[in-house]
Amino acid sequence: MIGKQAPKFETMAVTQEGFKDDFSLEQFRGKYVILFFYPLDFTFVCPTELHAFQERKEEFALRNAQVVGCSVDSHYAHAQWKMMSKKQGGIEGIEYPLIADLTKEIARDYGVLKEDEGVAYRGLFLIDKEGIIRHMLINDLPLGRSVDEALRTLDALIFFETHGEVCPANWHSGDKSMKPTKEGLTDYFGT
Repeated sequence: MIGKQAPKFETMAVTQEGFKDDFSLEQFRGKYVILFFYPLDFTFVCPTELHAFQERKEEFALRNAQVVGCSVDSHYAHAQWKMMSKKQGGIEGIEYPLIADLTKEIARDYGVLKEDEGVAYRGLFLIDKEGIIRHMLINDLPLGRSVDEALRTLDALIFFETHGEVCPANWHSGDKSMKPTKEGLTDYFGT
């Protein structure tokens, strides 16, 4: 899927404005999108991830990126879960859109559907401003993901697009990058 157009869809979502029946990623063309899948509403690791993305929402916005969550639950379930407090295991305060994927078609199209259980693995997709998937990471159900890593990868993509230099292992903003040549690698290791 890397380097290919992100699978298109139009579905129900819960947004800040309420229910949206024609939600699609096309509305974010010109922005980066962090699309992440989680198994189910009203579960255990999932609310920790949703809140972790919310806590860093402004950092994504400063990078011209939109966070979007998706599970196989209905938009009604998302709305009910959003009314539960964090203390009760709810996601009250989540402001980014949550997609309803009742048919499981979106999870299947993105290759994250765990068919035997009918839920999505913890898939994360970084989609560029042209709708191309540039990064993906898929965790098994018990393994929560790192929002820091999602931001770091987004920073690396933005750096590459801006400067044309590549970002070596464990690169963070402000670290040394390299030219994508043999000489660039030699210079990188030489200093």
